[in-house]
Formats: sequence, structure tokens, C-alpha cells
Amino acid sequence: MVVKSLEDDKAEEIVTIPLAGRSPLADYMVIASGRSSRQVAAMADHLREEARNLGLKPPRVEGKTESNWVIVDTGDVIVHLFRPEVRAFYNLEKMWMVDTPPANAPADVPPAADG
Repeated sequence: MVVKSLEDDKAEEIVTIPLAGRSPLADYMVIASGRSSRQVAAMADHLREEARNLGLKPPRVEGKTESNWVIVDTGDVIVHLFRPEVRAFYNLEKMWMVDTPPANAPADVPPAADG
């Protein structure tokens, strides 16, 4: 429902990130961009409306006042809607899609030389 609604609203660069087993907050994160604050706000409104039409609990929406970064929390899916420059600044995809080394692993250590 989330991706379909965003596609219908002409969202750009829609990315779905599975969170099951990685975060207790949700099962999925969806990140998408709108070309303007107005489009970002409209996408958030449409997601709320779609949830209501399906008989689901209305999602919580934060950030709609300025609509630079709007979070729509449906419970199982957290949707981040950005204007492109704000999305590039925060780069959530990198944070959630790249496996990070263990906390005690040394950073930037070259491999050991044979010999």
C-alpha cells in the first residue's frame, strides 16, 4: 500500500529497507523524495488517507509543518519523505543499508602483510 501510494504520487527514488531483526521499531523503512515541500506534504496526506480507507489505525505524522522531512509511522512501516537536498544531507540509506563493523573493531586498519 505504501509503495503504491508513493508511486501514484510520483515520488522519486523510492527505497524499501527491511528492518526485521535489525530494529524493534518496524518491519520496513521506506524512503522517498518529492520535488517540493508541497508534494512531500501531499504524499504524507495520501498515506494517511490510504490507511484510513483500508481500515487501519491512522499513522502518526511528524514534520509536516515545513515538509522538508516528513515521517509517517504506520507501526509496521516507517516512511521518510524528503525534499531531495534534505535527503542527500541525512543519507538514511547509507546508515541503514551498510553493515557496520563491530563496535570493538579497529577502524581503517590495512590488511596484514604476508611474509
